Amino acid sequence: MVQKKYQVWLPLLFSIVMITGMFMGYKMRDALPGRSFFYSERPSSVREITDLLKNRYVDSVNIKTLTDTAIAAMLSKLDPHSTFIPAKELQQINEEIKGNFFGIGIEYNIISDSLNVVNVLPGGPSDMAGLKTGDIILMAGDSAISGQKIIPERVRNILRGNAGSTIKLTILRSDKKMMTEVARGNIPITSIDAAYMIDAQTGYIRLNKFSSRTYKEFMTNLMPLKKTGMVNIVLDLRGNGGGVLDQAIEIADEFLPGDKLITFTEGLHSPKKEYRARRTGQFETGKLTVLADEGTASASEVLMGALQDWDRATIVGRRTFGKGLVQEQYDLRDRSAIRLTVARYFTPIGRSIQRSYKKGTKSYYEDISDRFTHGEMISADSVKNDTSKIYLSQGGKKLYGNGGISPDHFIAADTSRLSLTTAKIYSRGTLNDFGYKYYKLNAAELSKYKTATQFIQGYTISENDWKYFESLALQDSIPIKTITPKEKTFIESVLKSAIARQLFRNGGFYEALNEKDKFIMKALEVMK
Repeated sequence: MVQKKYQVWLPLLFSIVMITGMFMGYKMRDALPGRSFFYSERPSSVREITDLLKNRYVDSVNIKTLTDTAIAAMLSKLDPHSTFIPAKELQQINEEIKGNFFGIGIEYNIISDSLNVVNVLPGGPSDMAGLKTGDIILMAGDSAISGQKIIPERVRNILRGNAGSTIKLTILRSDKKMMTEVARGNIPITSIDAAYMIDAQTGYIRLNKFSSRTYKEFMTNLMPLKKTGMVNIVLDLRGNGGGVLDQAIEIADEFLPGDKLITFTEGLHSPKKEYRARRTGQFETGKLTVLADEGTASASEVLMGALQDWDRATIVGRRTFGKGLVQEQYDLRDRSAIRLTVARYFTPIGRSIQRSYKKGTKSYYEDISDRFTHGEMISADSVKNDTSKIYLSQGGKKLYGNGGISPDHFIAADTSRLSLTTAKIYSRGTLNDFGYKYYKLNAAELSKYKTATQFIQGYTISENDWKYFESLALQDSIPIKTITPKEKTFIESVLKSAIARQLFRNGGFYEALNEKDKFIMKALEVMK
């Protein structure tokens, strides 16, 4: 009889146990990693403080701003490159990484409180809508974007938007108001500033960053140069602060044969990971020179480190920044994000490029200005390499770690670029204003130049041009009558480049600027 009662109740007991197990499993699935089902959370000190501020502080406070500040301060205690990205900045930063955004396809400058169109992207939305260089945008929809209160961030937010969305613009052209409607489209943020042939055998490619599109852009520019007879390359990484690591690895693969090691990464919670060449590259045998300076960092140093370790390239310039830490981005619930250092990267022979940050973030970033103070930018003998451990390249060349990458051929900083007058001309936008205003005044005459090469060979800054620039500089409270002849020569070269940018965009600017560049001249000398 008892056995029969068990047989009746047993299925019900099994059902209760199964349902209880499913419920606990569901709840435990939602528990945070490392916490048990019975975990009882106590508010953290940060939460307690924010609650006190919210409920007890004498005035109203923006808790979100305070929390963001606290997170940034906490990360600053780790290393100089672990950072907090507020929600309002994240979209723009992600666009830089992706290499595109949705907008109307113009370059603009704020001159005399007016939004001037200084260049129109060929084939872009504004080009299709009929906008021209020299137009002044007065209104975008119902928003006035000319006047004393105009700021670049506000303009950017107004002109950018969702793909396919339209915006009505009121423009001023030759003192005549016009209306047009522009449909926003995909606008690339290119990684390539310039790609052209310096001479019959030598190509030049300038990379300004490593976004998710950089390798594709690099190959798109490399192949046409090869078809025109390029057997040598000058790869310009000056000022390239890095970016997406795998793009630098892909480009290194085009230069290195076999399955050579390009870099490896390792961290406390990140097991060692090797990155190797895995295909036949498009430029494994030609002469390769890489240009670098103190602004060359991160992914750029990964690429340079691999090429230097394997004796594949000659490095010309100055010691690089020295950033050898790998960051991963983690998006947070409030649409902000943190970039957390998770590993270090090493060159093929085991060099860490990261320089010390033990003295704090302020000292870390002041190191670059200290290089000027200590003479390292002027004399190769003053370069401070870490000699505690000497590395050898594949061919036996002495190399150093823990402080960036030192060049094979040193180029001193041009002191004419470091004067107070020149700094003001750059910081106040006088040079860019000159290029744009000069182009508007002389568009008909300049139209005879069909290529950047024709312009570089056929145009020189005249005395009248210089006087016009003097008048613009004076409007910006910059007297330039007393500058040295060396400064004047440098500024004239930049003025010519500013005009070339108006005619042929960034490619023309760098082709003109490179005409007498010491880095380029040394690179050509080394290769010959």
